[in-house]
Amino acid sequence: MKFELFVSRRLISEKDFKSSISAPIIKITTAAISVGVIMMLVAFGTGLGLQEKIRDKIAAFNGHIQIHGFTNQNQQINQNSIPKNQDFYPQFSNIENIEHTQAVATKYGIIRTETDFEGVLVKGVGNDYRWNYFEEYLIQGKLPDVKTKYSTEILLSESLVNKLQLELNEQVVVYFLNEDASAKPRLIAFNLVGIYNSGFKEFDDQFLIADIDQIQRINKWSENEIGNFEVFVSNFNELQQTSRQVYKEIDSFLNATSIIEQYPSIFEWLSMFDMNIALIIGIMILVAGINMITALLVLILERTQMIGILKALGATDWNIRKIFLYNAGYIILRGLFWGNLIGLGILLIQKYLKPIQLNPETYYVTEAPISLQLYYIIAVNVGTMVLCVLMLIIPSLIISKISPIKAMKFD
Repeated sequence: MKFELFVSRRLISEKDFKSSISAPIIKITTAAISVGVIMMLVAFGTGLGLQEKIRDKIAAFNGHIQIHGFTNQNQQINQNSIPKNQDFYPQFSNIENIEHTQAVATKYGIIRTETDFEGVLVKGVGNDYRWNYFEEYLIQGKLPDVKTKYSTEILLSESLVNKLQLELNEQVVVYFLNEDASAKPRLIAFNLVGIYNSGFKEFDDQFLIADIDQIQRINKWSENEIGNFEVFVSNFNELQQTSRQVYKEIDSFLNATSIIEQYPSIFEWLSMFDMNIALIIGIMILVAGINMITALLVLILERTQMIGILKALGATDWNIRKIFLYNAGYIILRGLFWGNLIGLGILLIQKYLKPIQLNPETYYVTEAPISLQLYYIIAVNVGTMVLCVLMLIIPSLIISKISPIKAMKFD
């Protein structure tokens, strides 16, 4: 065992160490590091969790990238069709980040009951539609079966069901206006087989999921005519780059728009969480570092006689500095242990028990979402350890200023 590590371990294990003048300061320092780690883990977990959850909810209704005709740009309804037969459909072969492409169509409609009515955006989907998001949001019934021709099964949000006082498996009549305003609206009697709740009020209050064949029939389109394509990517961080690649791959009469371009205000708001996380991390590391510097100076002051004796016996300044740095490292590790234990415990409780609820009108989610990623847990621990140790190197230089003769007389 190295000399410095041996002395450091003896100092830590001594009873005097636990009852010395520096003991309260060491406890405060350990608590400060623990609180800092807890705050950083919670900031990462909730910040990233909220970003991921909201991104997923927007993608559930729009895909990550929409391929549409220029006449349909920035419009929720597909006024004109585009051909379904494309070189990139059903799979982009030249772009690695794309994992799925699906064909959809949308049209405005009005749900009418005996006592009320509500405008909806009917989204027609086909056999290629990814239901994994709505499987998570489904609260009653089942997902619509769109494999049969002109299926009447639909999926409706809980908010619309409550507004219109509908029941599961009830018949829902939807009216569609004709292009000719003087003509009577066309209607379809759907069967409500599933109720979902995404927590994203902006979308829940308008989307009705139905069979794309019904939209094609209402619009008098052929099977090869659709409203737009929705593209899903595997790495959201490369979305903008992938969107540009998609635009280069598609025909000149088509355009590609990412959800970041479609909902800029939401994503600008989400980007503010990165700034908040960085600010919290900076403050917490600074507080932990200042506390560690204070603790180290007290430890050095308390062991001044020992420093003088070690110097008289031939120990170099660097040998003695390492003893105190090892000692400080022990305090940091103890703070990290309790910080991780409590911080990860809080995140796991929120992830599975969800005690903290949020207002969906403000945050687009009903509870605080949590993202548990190994990379940021490791980064918090390694970063805190390294930065605290680096901050301690300079104050440890005070050891080189201590004279052995004066130190041994110090009381």
